[in-house]
Amino acid sequence: MMKVPTPNTVNKPGDPMSQPTCPPAQIVADTIIRTVELGVRITDAALAGETTVLWCDLLTDGPGACPGCGLTGIYRDSTERRVSDVPVVGHPLQLRVRVPRYRCVHDDCAREIFAHDSTRLARPGASTTRRCAEYVLRRLAIDKATVAAVARELGRSWDTVNSVAVAATEQLLRSAGPARLDGVRVIGVDEHKWAHVFGADGDGFVTVITDLTDVVAGHGRARLLDLVPGRSAAALKTWLDARDPAFRDGVRVVAMDGFGGYKNAATDALPDAVTVMDPFHVVALAGHKLDLCRQRVQHDTGP
Repeated sequence: MMKVPTPNTVNKPGDPMSQPTCPPAQIVADTIIRTVELGVRITDAALAGETTVLWCDLLTDGPGACPGCGLTGIYRDSTERRVSDVPVVGHPLQLRVRVPRYRCVHDDCAREIFAHDSTRLARPGASTTRRCAEYVLRRLAIDKATVAAVARELGRSWDTVNSVAVAATEQLLRSAGPARLDGVRVIGVDEHKWAHVFGADGDGFVTVITDLTDVVAGHGRARLLDLVPGRSAAALKTWLDARDPAFRDGVRVVAMDGFGGYKNAATDALPDAVTVMDPFHVVALAGHKLDLCRQRVQHDTGP
């Protein structure tokens, strides 16, 4: 493992650059990586092959409170929590966070030792940060990347990334609840190959339904609304029929790929909405037709 050089290790006392001429490196690093979002600060860094490793401390406001009785604990030691974060300049990023542990001194409390709350960083037991889980879901559902591709980006296994995606999907839909459907005017519908997400049954395809309202308005990104097993007209129509009339009446545009089943489902369930082909598939279809035209011309004219 190669440690990242710092001004103190590169410059000797008396050198022109031996005194700080810019913000402390820690502040710069924390700002670039946006670690404040995770509730940690960087203390050291190193390169481990293709992976960038950052050692971090939790940002705390004092000793933690016992989850059993609520009283402040006494510092005992610390443990290191390792989690994957979003890639940096094309390389996997691993955070090694020092998490303080405390002793509970309350006689009536069954808890003897507990760790400082780090749920801002990651869900309990999770192997990625919260924002990394969101990154995985966005890459799969919105960018239509494969699980294998995202696994390479994070330096993790296929199974790990798949498990992260499933947990993130469940958490998103559970936390957002019905309110996630409020104000939706433009929806996107597409299929995605996502094996094992809904068990061993089926062909591994899901229908991905996204909110494109802010994208069309030019001031936001796509939001995942739901994942439905299958890639049929019935899959989409069943989902649309299960929504309340206010949602269906509010949808003005449905963007999709060229699959006729999705168009039929949208036309049946949302008769007042306009169905269009999304730009990605328009470009893909145009490219395919140009290839066919080029091949025909080459065949007719010869070598």
